Amino acid sequence: MLSFGKMVHRTCFFVSRTVYMTCCCGCCSALRPRYKRLVDNIFPASPQDGLVKSNMEKLTFYSLSSPEKLDRIGEYLFQKASRDIYRRRHGFVIIAMEAMDQLLLACHSQTLNLFVESFLKMVQKLLESTDPQLQILATQSFVRFANIEEDTPSYHRRYDFFVSKFSAMCHSNHGDTSTRDKIRLAGIQGLQGVIRKTVSDDLVENIWEAQHMDKIVPSLLYNMQSAEKYETVSCMETEARDGAEEEPPRLAECCLRELVGRASFGHIRSVLRPVLTHFDRHELWVPNDFAVHTFKIIMFSIQAQYSYSVVEALMQHVEAAGAGGAGEPRGRARVRAACAAVLSHIVAIAAADSVGPSVLEIINNLLTNLRASVARDSEKETDEKLYQEALINALGEFSDHLPDFQKIDIMMFIVNKVPSTQRGAKGTKADAMLQTILLKSLLKVGTTYKTTELSKAFPAAFLEALLRLAAAAAPPSRALLQRLLHTLLDRRHHAGLLRAPTVDYAELGLTVEKCSRQDLIFISKHGYAIFSSLYEGLQLESNTLENIETIYTTLALLCIELASEETICDIMQLILAIQQSSVSNPVLSVAQQCHLVAVSVALAALLPHVVLLPLDRLQDYIDKIIESRREEAPHLLPPLQPDYPQLGPAALPNKLPYLMIDQMAVCECLKACGVDASRLQSPSPYAAGAALALAHRHSWVEAGAAQGRDSLADIGAPPGAGLELDSAHSSPGVQRHAGSTQAAGVSLEALRRAAGGPSDAERRELERRRATLNNAFRTAPFHHLLTLTQPKYEIQEKLEEIFSSISEEPLLPASGACSPAGNTKSYQQSVPPYTKYFPELFLY
Repeated sequence: MLSFGKMVHRTCFFVSRTVYMTCCCGCCSALRPRYKRLVDNIFPASPQDGLVKSNMEKLTFYSLSSPEKLDRIGEYLFQKASRDIYRRRHGFVIIAMEAMDQLLLACHSQTLNLFVESFLKMVQKLLESTDPQLQILATQSFVRFANIEEDTPSYHRRYDFFVSKFSAMCHSNHGDTSTRDKIRLAGIQGLQGVIRKTVSDDLVENIWEAQHMDKIVPSLLYNMQSAEKYETVSCMETEARDGAEEEPPRLAECCLRELVGRASFGHIRSVLRPVLTHFDRHELWVPNDFAVHTFKIIMFSIQAQYSYSVVEALMQHVEAAGAGGAGEPRGRARVRAACAAVLSHIVAIAAADSVGPSVLEIINNLLTNLRASVARDSEKETDEKLYQEALINALGEFSDHLPDFQKIDIMMFIVNKVPSTQRGAKGTKADAMLQTILLKSLLKVGTTYKTTELSKAFPAAFLEALLRLAAAAAPPSRALLQRLLHTLLDRRHHAGLLRAPTVDYAELGLTVEKCSRQDLIFISKHGYAIFSSLYEGLQLESNTLENIETIYTTLALLCIELASEETICDIMQLILAIQQSSVSNPVLSVAQQCHLVAVSVALAALLPHVVLLPLDRLQDYIDKIIESRREEAPHLLPPLQPDYPQLGPAALPNKLPYLMIDQMAVCECLKACGVDASRLQSPSPYAAGAALALAHRHSWVEAGAAQGRDSLADIGAPPGAGLELDSAHSSPGVQRHAGSTQAAGVSLEALRRAAGGPSDAERRELERRRATLNNAFRTAPFHHLLTLTQPKYEIQEKLEEIFSSISEEPLLPASGACSPAGNTKSYQQSVPPYTKYFPELFLY
């Protein structure tokens, strides 16, 4: 009975204690803060049931009603999630994170910053875990947070941890491929969220600092290079497929586009520097497919006005890669060539938006790199050649997208950089290489220019520089210059048909149009300079077959573009001069003599096909010469041969004058066709005889001295007769002497003969001289006329001669009425000045 009582007593004590504890817990629960009770109520008994939505709505309403409690709610959720992470209760962690996401999206107030701190601590806590699921969950929450536009910025918020962690996730090496891709994808999304959260507000942390860019950019490039195929599209095409970025390479590319697109001018270098460093460290330049893909993405994404800065940065990197000098390793030269190839692919994108100084700055940098390449003296190295070709291609691609007037400026800029080597001068090997490379660059730019008018394609300064380069010492350089002229002259695409001399033009199908007024004005101003340069180019002993053929093509294009009734005589005059030079030039070889004769007949045969006039007589005459040469001297016809070893002395051009084009016959043919051939009858300005004729300065003083100042009196006077003009009445102070009647008669007869005019022979000679002088001053360039008109004596010597002649006795007789005998000194002092001859400096 006692034991039974004790047991009852103990049972009652236990029940009462349990009830007491329950009552205490209930009382304590009622005493806890309301936000904690609301937070506790959102968690279900089992994590598989998920978030209690009804209680979550209560918590959200409470947060909106009491925003000052947000920071405490966030801190409490963070504490609960931290305990659950430690206990590996991941289900409750996911519920806590979901609750924080909903609160973050629902609450927009000035106190949100306090809640964000707890939110970011929770995200950081999840990212620090080793569970990929939690890392991905934290990244998704951070991305949702990054898309929220906050009312007020937070000056103290730091994202260093997130940049480092997301970058590390981008380099994940998880054993499972699917999990690895998910982690990398989450890392890229996190970086994208950091970029969006920071670049839009200058008051928050500067994401463009090197410590951040050195992590973000390599992480994106690391994922981009894992793509199986590189497809570069423009930004507009990327926007159409933004929803399909489910692969790390695609999403990384999209993130890089967004990063570059948000960069201002001052931040472009912050992005480009880690890009270039990444390619150098991981040796991604060779092969350069991925490099081209990456830089195209950058060029398509960057703001248009900053695109040239990418080209500038890449060129500076190329310069730095070439700073090793001539003894650099071959791999470095290969990298430099690959960089230049990348530059040639992207420079065209920058050309459309480059204006003003940026254009010439890019061109100057390209030319500087070319000069540095030549200075390395690596002409036998294949990689160096590839590097030079890549730079030249970059120059051409850049120029191709510029307006035509800028292309002319670029060509003038380049041509002024070409070293000039005169004929006969021995330039250095580096100068010759540089000249060839710059002419190739000039030709590359010239191929992008579309000629409309010759005056626009050949400004005076540009044409003068080109003609100066025509005197280059190296035959390959001269050939390159002629090809440039082909590009600028060929408006109807005939250069390919006229690469080699021919006489069968009817089969070529040439397109001929009437020469415009502007082109006629151009050729009237510069025709002599152009023709003289081409003529002199054919007279060089160092000419190869290529040089002869390229000059022929230039002349043929000039004939097609400029042949008209006004210019046919000038062109034919040049053709005859070329033919004559094959005989008169002693430095030419036998093969070169045959080449010039064949070129002259080929050009003569072209004229009837390109001049819009009925030149049947001229064509018949040229055809007869061609047929005669085919029978007797086929070596004087196209096609040209490198050598003529079996040619005997009797077959040389100077031994076959009857097979040459005759000047008088051509004049008759042109006159029969209604063309004024007077200019063709005058001496050729290109021949040696004409040069001697023009070398004498036309001086009226010297002409008067040669004829004599008393020529009117000397016309009918016998030799030795001392005749005087009857000028006593018209000259005061001079008395008339005894023989004045006879002198008057002679003077009248001389005047009568002079009034009759010159004879026919003298008139023809005078007309010929006038035509020669007129033609020379119309067609010869100014510097040539200046050379011809230079005096043949020193001015000091001439002045001394003039002063000595003035101090001598007058040329009048020492005796007679005008000169008292024995008083010569007094006579010299009393003789009037008008009785003396004026010096030759005077024109009277």
